[in-house]
Amino acid sequence: MTNASIPQTGRQKDAESARAAEQHDELAVSPAPRGPLQTDHGVTTLEETVVAKIAGMAAREVPGVYDMGNAVRRALSAVTGRIPSSQTNVTGGISVEKGETQAAIDVVVVVEYGASIVEVGNAIRRNVIEQVESTTGLEVIEVNINVADVHLPGEDDETSSPAPRDTDLK
Repeated sequence: MTNASIPQTGRQKDAESARAAEQHDELAVSPAPRGPLQTDHGVTTLEETVVAKIAGMAAREVPGVYDMGNAVRRALSAVTGRIPSSQTNVTGGISVEKGETQAAIDVVVVVEYGASIVEVGNAIRRNVIEQVESTTGLEVIEVNINVADVHLPGEDDETSSPAPRDTDLK
């Protein structure tokens, strides 16, 4: 016979309930900090747009990245770029899923013709991880890169404009 077939007495059930309640109370009273954003003195929270801006700037710094985002986003940027005093949207082409201690980032890019897509992708991944982890304290668990297009020499249509470099934004 196994213990599962022996009915529990009221005392056994009460003792198990008390142990479970003690364990729950211990966890609720003193949650251990789980990263640099959670301390004994408070919690720092970040919006996904903060992570997206950092990742967008990091991706744009990589040589071989011509532009960011899909064709619709690039067309919209081309139109808004003609408006005086409009700001560059550095989050275009970036999608972030963020938890309390980790983030996953998707990047959509247009690569310049002649650049190694493998090398550009690896450089984007390295730079995004380094910048996001060092500035936010979040662990970047993955950076997925989607190459949406290749910019050909002399191909300057209305839907494509070069990605602004960090010197262009100052």
